[in-house]
Amino acid sequence: MAILFDHETYLSPFTWRYGSEEMRRIWSEAHRRRLLRRVWVALARAQAEMGLVTPEQVADLERHQDEIDIARAEQIEAEIHHDLMAELRTFAEQCPIGGPILHLGATSQDILDNADALRLREALALIRQRLADLLTALADRIEETADLVCMGYTHLQPAEPTTVGYRLAQYAQDLLADLEAVERLQATLRGKGFKGAVGTSASYAQLLQPLGRTPAEMERRAMEFLGLEAYPVTTQVCPRRQDWEVLNALAGIAQSSHRFAMDLRLLQSPAVGEWSEPFGRAQVGSSAMPFKRNPIQAENICSLARYVAALPAVAWENAAGSLLERTLDDSANRRVILPNAFLAADEMLRRALRLVRGLVLDRTAMARNLSVYGTFAATERLLMELVRAGADRQEMHEVLRVHSMTAWESIRRGEPNPLADLLAADPHLTAYFPPERIRSLLDASGYVGDAPERARSLAEEIRRRIGAG
Repeated sequence: MAILFDHETYLSPFTWRYGSEEMRRIWSEAHRRRLLRRVWVALARAQAEMGLVTPEQVADLERHQDEIDIARAEQIEAEIHHDLMAELRTFAEQCPIGGPILHLGATSQDILDNADALRLREALALIRQRLADLLTALADRIEETADLVCMGYTHLQPAEPTTVGYRLAQYAQDLLADLEAVERLQATLRGKGFKGAVGTSASYAQLLQPLGRTPAEMERRAMEFLGLEAYPVTTQVCPRRQDWEVLNALAGIAQSSHRFAMDLRLLQSPAVGEWSEPFGRAQVGSSAMPFKRNPIQAENICSLARYVAALPAVAWENAAGSLLERTLDDSANRRVILPNAFLAADEMLRRALRLVRGLVLDRTAMARNLSVYGTFAATERLLMELVRAGADRQEMHEVLRVHSMTAWESIRRGEPNPLADLLAADPHLTAYFPPERIRSLLDASGYVGDAPERARSLAEEIRRRIGAG
């Protein structure tokens, strides 16, 4: 009897709360068993071409390939304590003609690792699509805000102006690197192939030698049926380094997502107030404080990102500790870390897409912060022009520094920024420029260099890359 699950027992949050239905389907038990049967059928088809089994036997397997019966398999597993053999026997019971030749020459990992590779390929394709959607949305917002000036911050302190589009381009550039990493994995992902108990293909060689065929021929044909490349050499298992590489790519996505979400959280704080998450009319920010508008989507991204960032270490242990021709101490954790990493990455990217599309930009707050802090940044431009006019750079730097420190004290006391007035009245400066020229140079609203052009250029590059993919 199949086990039924409801909320009276523990369920993973990834079962129902985090991740999309598409990603859950890929990592579902039903889909896993269909993939196992697909691998068995591919092996049988190749063996039929080699002359080992008959076309009638293969046809029987193909007829029942999708008729998974999890309840029957679980019943068998309860008796024999081997999940793959339980699925194998269930499949064989359904196929009176083809059942007797199922799994001929194979070891469990010939089936499991190739099925895992097929599933990884599907999951990577969905992640690639999520990245493409997010990058396209970012390209739209970058172009929309390429000229929108705001304060830039270094060390979490006001620095010089930048533009919203240029800031968004930073996140997009990281995510574009993540897209490239995922595409590299898609292009290089491999399965174990069919090499038997320790990777030597001895069992297949024994079967094929009287027929004048080789294990390499059979493997090549079976993998063609699966649409997969095979590693040229393996132990009993596919190299576990591949899992580590996949999880590193997902951790990279987590890193990029966390950076964007963390910045949004900072910019949503009332002290800055320039960005905020979209907030629904009926949305509740706090159970205790009705006025709260917490950045819950960004916080969720940061939380899941920390989790995904920790998972490559487990895969590293699996790969580094894959002793001699194999150990089984990776099996249990791989059932957890692979689906959870993909579901978490899927959730982060979906939430990030909603945030980018719905990002609320407070232009009033940007103008306010620029008026308070931008004057300090513009002292650099004033310094450049003073030196061009013949002033001593070191002397002018000290004059600007002294007045800047005085202005900072006024701001800390809650007073308006007096820096422009102080500098426009200083005789050291008016010896070179009239007060109105000094005030003009202290207007930081246009002091963004080529940030708009660079932002637009990156948006164009994103569109080229997405289109090429």
